[in-house]
Amino acid sequence: MTTTADHVSADAPGLARAARENLWMHFTRHSAYAETDVPVIVRGEGAYIWDARGKRYLDGLAGLFAVQVGHGREELADAAARQTKQLAYFPLWGHAHPAAIELASRLASAAPGDLNRVFFTVSGGESVETAWKLAKQYFKLAGKPGKHKVISRALAYHGTSQGALSITGIPGAKADFEPLVPSTLRVPNTNFYRAPEHADDYVAYGRWAADQIEQAIEFEGADTVAAVFLEPVQNTGGCFVPPPGYFERVREICDKHDVLLVSDEVICAFGRVGYDFAAKRYGYQPDIITTAKGLTSGYAPLGAVLASERLMEPFTRGETTFMHGSTYGGHPVSCAVALANLDLIEREDLYGHVLARESAFRSTLDKLTDLPIVGDVRGAGFFYGIELVKDKATKETFSAAESERVLRGFLSEALFEAGLYCRADDRAEPVVQLSPPLICDQAQFDEMEQILRDTLARAWKML
Repeated sequence: MTTTADHVSADAPGLARAARENLWMHFTRHSAYAETDVPVIVRGEGAYIWDARGKRYLDGLAGLFAVQVGHGREELADAAARQTKQLAYFPLWGHAHPAAIELASRLASAAPGDLNRVFFTVSGGESVETAWKLAKQYFKLAGKPGKHKVISRALAYHGTSQGALSITGIPGAKADFEPLVPSTLRVPNTNFYRAPEHADDYVAYGRWAADQIEQAIEFEGADTVAAVFLEPVQNTGGCFVPPPGYFERVREICDKHDVLLVSDEVICAFGRVGYDFAAKRYGYQPDIITTAKGLTSGYAPLGAVLASERLMEPFTRGETTFMHGSTYGGHPVSCAVALANLDLIEREDLYGHVLARESAFRSTLDKLTDLPIVGDVRGAGFFYGIELVKDKATKETFSAAESERVLRGFLSEALFEAGLYCRADDRAEPVVQLSPPLICDQAQFDEMEQILRDTLARAWKML
């Protein structure tokens, strides 16, 4: 934690005041800032960010699971500037531009199997929305108009638009916006720490969890189910990794019932778990991949849907049209930034860097298990969750009042004040999530562990 004069805004109080009076922040309890300043982040460099008062923080969440290459990479700013000078904007409505063409070809060549068709969006939620619409129209064109339902997992987050929020499996995120789009179903996730079945057999538990998908399809009727949306490593709840054989079994189920397997890799793609596409790490072939975030390292808004040739085929004949799109999907500047970002990732071998250091990251976080408040550490690559408990022997979790007092009332702010930007969340069990830029090394791992150790020890005393 350092203070650097160069990073101090001349009007830090004014910025904080204007934020409180005019800015409607996302997913924010605004009453928390009634008598305190809104944190204002003004600069980033490498794995660190600085606020308007000049205080430095380790970015332990890569912004929002996005800034793979770290902050302040001039190559990406230069790519944006060059593209802006050449062609600042043109839509992909019946026309194309070189940046989108090149990026689509590059993604198609890297994707597993025949996911050769790339539909650009602006965000991850829009990618999920697009995938669901594509699945529904595809089955209508295939002569199976009843196949429109979607299965996703409990607690899974897939976006905030009406369709994507309907697929999302977090009840608290949905209640205020109901009624939502009907025809979405939930199945168990892969949180082995709280396994309701086969708690002593990881492989058997994975098989059981996958089989719940088939049960849901058969209960609803296979002629009504269009797709299963699954994150390779589920975010909400704290980084649930798939047990061995899980995705292999899911693929079998989807093939048996003619259901599309959508791999929601908005977080997991582009190195978060050490691969360009996480489906490769876990050895399964999706019909669709949805992505965003790390595609540009967050330097510009861009998402993408990668679809198989099978799904594109009906749209190549006659008058059939996918009546879907947006003004900024495939924006030339965003595509140029994405290309430069992928170049940088390849040049610095950041996928290899993550795979070579994930064990060190995990072992550093595992040191925290000597604390009575730490129940479980789980994840993959540079994507980890730490589940907090009241009692390690029984796995007893926090009460609602304790979460309010300890997690939201103390821990989130205390970690930030100590110099670590990360996420303390209780949309499921209370967890701390860590997803740092892919450039991080042992020095940053140690810094995270030290800050977490001190802050979690203080949080334990509040229970």
